[in-house]
Amino acid sequence: MSQNDPTTGTAEERAVELGRMLADAQGTAERLRLQLESAQRHASKQSELRRAAEAQLQTAGRNNRRMVELLEDTREEITTLKDALEATTRPPFLYALLEQVHLPRQPREGVESAAVVRGGADVVLNGRRMRVAVSPLLDATKLVPGSEVLLDETQSVVGIADSVRAGQILRVKEVLDSGDLVVAGAADEERVVRRSPALAEADLRHGDAVTVDPRQEWALQTVVLSEVEDVLLEQTPDVSFADIGGLGAQIERIREAVEVPFLHPGLYAEHGLRAPKGIMLYGPPGTGKTMLAKAVASSLSARSTAQQPAVFLNIKGPELLNKYVGETERHIRIIFERAREKASAGAPVVVFFDEMESLFRTRGSGVSSDVETTIVPQLLAEIDGVESLGNVIVIGASNREDMIDPAVLRPGRLDVKVRIDRPDRTGAAEIMGKHLTAAIPLHDEEVEDAGSAEQARADLIERTMDALYERSPRTALAELTDAAGGTAVLYLADLVSGAVVADVVDRAKRHAVRDLLAAGEDPAARGVRAVHLLKAVDGVLADQADLLATVSPAEWARTSGWRGPHLTGLTMLTGSSSGGVAREAGA
Repeated sequence: MSQNDPTTGTAEERAVELGRMLADAQGTAERLRLQLESAQRHASKQSELRRAAEAQLQTAGRNNRRMVELLEDTREEITTLKDALEATTRPPFLYALLEQVHLPRQPREGVESAAVVRGGADVVLNGRRMRVAVSPLLDATKLVPGSEVLLDETQSVVGIADSVRAGQILRVKEVLDSGDLVVAGAADEERVVRRSPALAEADLRHGDAVTVDPRQEWALQTVVLSEVEDVLLEQTPDVSFADIGGLGAQIERIREAVEVPFLHPGLYAEHGLRAPKGIMLYGPPGTGKTMLAKAVASSLSARSTAQQPAVFLNIKGPELLNKYVGETERHIRIIFERAREKASAGAPVVVFFDEMESLFRTRGSGVSSDVETTIVPQLLAEIDGVESLGNVIVIGASNREDMIDPAVLRPGRLDVKVRIDRPDRTGAAEIMGKHLTAAIPLHDEEVEDAGSAEQARADLIERTMDALYERSPRTALAELTDAAGGTAVLYLADLVSGAVVADVVDRAKRHAVRDLLAAGEDPAARGVRAVHLLKAVDGVLADQADLLATVSPAEWARTSGWRGPHLTGLTMLTGSSSGGVAREAGA
């Protein structure tokens, strides 16, 4: 039996032994507890150290990333500063005009060395013509003669620049067979220039304006100058003879003089006749001269068998005048060259000179200058030159035919002379019918009273004609006195024209719109009424009276188409807003 076996010995001894063993176990447990606490404290400390290490690692990572970003920013800044330094110290690029590109080839023995034929380009720089190298980084096939290139400090071509837009404006005088241009500048100095790529396919004509670099002798681009183009209104008018009222006899005469020779040239040739070169339309203002000219072009276009429509060159007389010597004559030459060009393509061409007296006055009649002494001969030369072209006709319009040089009006130039006089009552009614059309709304009361819209329109026209052609104290404007002492009363009916009739209708329309708006656009108030037309006539009467009060008798007689004896006095009558005012010639 073991001495320590608690199951042996007496009970007391066993109890003591068990107590001792229990004390040992408790001591062991205490030591184990202390060891456990120590291990826990050590583990906690290790955990704190680990967390601290992780935090330090994270901080180090963030610092590393910031350092990388800072290094990248510093690198970019250094690169930028380096580029800026290089840019400020780099020599400037030079602009030069490219004349020709040379590809590598074999040298011609005894004529050129191998260095010459290695390839390159001929350029003009500041007036100097040089052959320079082309950077191998450029595609030589994209180098086009006439374009601008960039040269570096070694004067090698390193880039293609944008086209030049500025330069000296010169006029094309002739196009050579080679395609080169003869241009004229100040004092008619002529030079030959080449076309730039922008003008390679351009259809250039005599008189066209081009920009030329004076140092490099290249025509760069065309320039459309408003001084000429504004007076050359190339168009096919949309006005027909059917749109013109009250001029039936004049229209018939014009059509006979113009359309028959243009449309039946064979018959004229068979009978030994030639087409008229021109038509002179004269008469008071506002009687339809411009509309007739447009209708001629429109009629020729509609009846012509040519593929191209008729062209109407509307020449604004006063705008053609130029203060510089020779410019007006040059413009006239350009006009007729343009007409011949259009006509040669088979298109009927009408050259219309409005306000003809402003350009072609009687030579020697100038007060401060005699520009007409050179302008009139230029026109005569051009008209005489139209003889070879059967499809160009000149039409002139004037309120003052007495001021036009007689050489312009003689037979063989403006052959046909048509006076466009003021319309009579029938003609004025026809004109008004062109303006007061079925599309214009009439007031319901007017339609009900007449029985139909068509009859109402006819009644309104008739009442308007009564008011316009009434010869009573109400429409009396002035008393005219002639050199023989005779007197005559001037009525509104004596001043009626197509423009006046159109003005009456337009005024009536405005009155109708004003009344409709005042009624809150009530449908019952819609449409033109007789009262609107009569009010419009009163407005025209007042305007004509005010106009008469501002001019002298002689001046009014010249501009209004007066065909009576010479006037020496004009007395406004009480029916006008300036009633009772008397003026004599020269007043």
